[in-house]
Amino acid sequence: MESSKRVLLPQPIEAEAVEALKQAGVDTVLAGDPSPETVRPLLSDVQGVILRTGIKITGELMDHAQYLQVISRTGGGLDNVEVDAATKKNIIVTSNLGVNTSSVVEHALALMLALTKMLPVMDQAIRNGDFKIRYKGLPRDLRGKTLGLLGFGRIGSELGRACRELFNMQVISHDPYLSEDVRTACKGQVEFVEREELFSKSDVLSIHVPLTESTHHVVGEQALALMKSSAIIINTARGPIIDQAALFQALQNRKIGGAGLDVFEQEPVSGDNPLLGLDNIIMTPHSAALTKECVVRMAVEAVNCILAVFSGHVPPNIANPQVLATDRWKHLVSATDQ
Repeated sequence: MESSKRVLLPQPIEAEAVEALKQAGVDTVLAGDPSPETVRPLLSDVQGVILRTGIKITGELMDHAQYLQVISRTGGGLDNVEVDAATKKNIIVTSNLGVNTSSVVEHALALMLALTKMLPVMDQAIRNGDFKIRYKGLPRDLRGKTLGLLGFGRIGSELGRACRELFNMQVISHDPYLSEDVRTACKGQVEFVEREELFSKSDVLSIHVPLTESTHHVVGEQALALMKSSAIIINTARGPIIDQAALFQALQNRKIGGAGLDVFEQEPVSGDNPLLGLDNIIMTPHSAALTKECVVRMAVEAVNCILAVFSGHVPPNIANPQVLATDRWKHLVSATDQ
């Protein structure tokens, strides 16, 4: 690997990942902040970018990165990279699919349990001297209930397995992009249903799809109207998948039982967001994958993808594999060819 390689960090990454770059002889350039104005001039002489969530790498920014070879995301989502623009410029884009699975599953479970067991309500009652709340029978069990999964990828399927084995929950899912082989392999573990049936039958609806034009506001007024009045919604995917205004109305009017949100339409959440005034919602700051262990895994894996490209190897989880057929990348060796 050439020692002159440089990687831009729009935001800091964990020390373990920085050390891996250093050991490989790769220089790092740390932006003062992740704004386009700060990042733009720093792109002029770097070959790689390790990208967190603080900035979107657009085609316009790529126009200032004439030597850029690879953009490596520390997470699984790619909504802050214009992948089509990168493809046109023969820039490889990678993600961290699977690295954060266990952490996000644990977070989704925590939200589910906190809502069904009414933990915030019970905690506040104790603080207010209301010990007799224990007699109101407010908490509910998950055992035997129906878990609906909007999306049955790595995270969704693992959450389904956990809930089936831990709580004997019935698992249903809607995922039109699953192959028939995957559906067949999952027979007896999950029932695949149409989207409307998913909304109407779920006691817990958990969202595990990427943000695309087709999933934007897919959980909106019509979907919420189909749901049980006791149902709860968990979203650890992307905020705009839920129409937040419609969700507020459904929660305020007790049309559904509750919601656990780790992601929002606008982040960070503004102080005047009406969701803040509700007592049947639990909110966390887009932190499902930000455990001490997971942030290190994600950063190190993002570095590994960068180093693979620099070393002449095909990295894992390429979002735009079509670029590998271009003259720029015909020299890369895949893992199966080694």
